[in-house]
Amino acid sequence: MRIGRALLRLVDWVDGAAGVFLAIIAALTFFSVVVRYGFRTVIPDGFDVGRLLLGIAVFWGIAGTAYRADHIQVDVLWSALPRGPRRFLDGFASLLTLGSLSVFAWVMFRQVLSVQQSHQTTFDLQIPIWPFYAVAWAGIALAAVLTLVRIFFPPQSD
Repeated sequence: MRIGRALLRLVDWVDGAAGVFLAIIAALTFFSVVVRYGFRTVIPDGFDVGRLLLGIAVFWGIAGTAYRADHIQVDVLWSALPRGPRRFLDGFASLLTLGSLSVFAWVMFRQVLSVQQSHQTTFDLQIPIWPFYAVAWAGIALAAVLTLVRIFFPPQSD
């Protein structure tokens, strides 16, 4: 019971973090438009920071759906099966998702190291971009962990 509540709090926190990143993107976009059309100038690195934050929001959003399995699913085959094969198909799908997310997290981690070593920065303000990549990687790594947790501690609503 305690594990379930703690997991739901963690997943709610992850969803909240994705929402905060999305809100920052919305505010940045709004202010970019106001500055561009109202003052005929641009926010330095507004586009670069916006796209980097969008990657973070997407990856953390994936993490939020990983435990609940709220992502888009095609369940034509699943709905035609009896209960036993449904559970097998659910388990297989969870393992396949775990494998995919684990590979994605590993590749993204290598990308974080590569970007850090190359000293890539944004164009205008020379902001290092590896921290953005690292936060995005944390979202994908968390998605893999939450998928693993889902396999051993499925949500009560299943």
